[in-house]
Amino acid sequence: MSKIPRVEKAKNTYLTSKGLSDARVELDYLKKTKRVQIAERIHQAREYGDITENSEYDAAVEEQSLMENRISELEEVLKNARVISEKQTTDFVVIGSTVKIEMDDGIDEFKIVGRVEADPSKKRISNESPLGMALLGAKKGEEVDVATPIVRYKCKVLEIK
Repeated sequence: MSKIPRVEKAKNTYLTSKGLSDARVELDYLKKTKRVQIAERIHQAREYGDITENSEYDAAVEEQSLMENRISELEEVLKNARVISEKQTTDFVVIGSTVKIEMDDGIDEFKIVGRVEADPSKKRISNESPLGMALLGAKKGEEVDVATPIVRYKCKVLEIK
């Protein structure tokens, strides 16, 4: 009896409407403008002769590879995109909520966003991060346990916006 390979279902990618728009703009730019620019750089580098020790050619090919990977990533994001509703509940934490929490080291405020838009330096944490996952579904006044690979801690939900 042969085993049938499992096909993994693609994960939803949660985005704000601005995040979705930004991803579309970036993809359009990469496909229509950046591809042409890099192709031209590769063409010019080839004209310099032997490409075996041509650093200009190597750099252009490397940039092309990175750009094509980014295009693939953006296409996957857009294919699985789920837009976060602008109207948020304040009854409990959902993706898109802004949450004020109390932790050992004080009070902080974060917006829960999808992984693509996460930027901890801007207080935007992913719904897939340990803190983001722990906060999802929590209500005002509730204490949640957060488990990271290194440490476990508790935080209390003070406000949901």
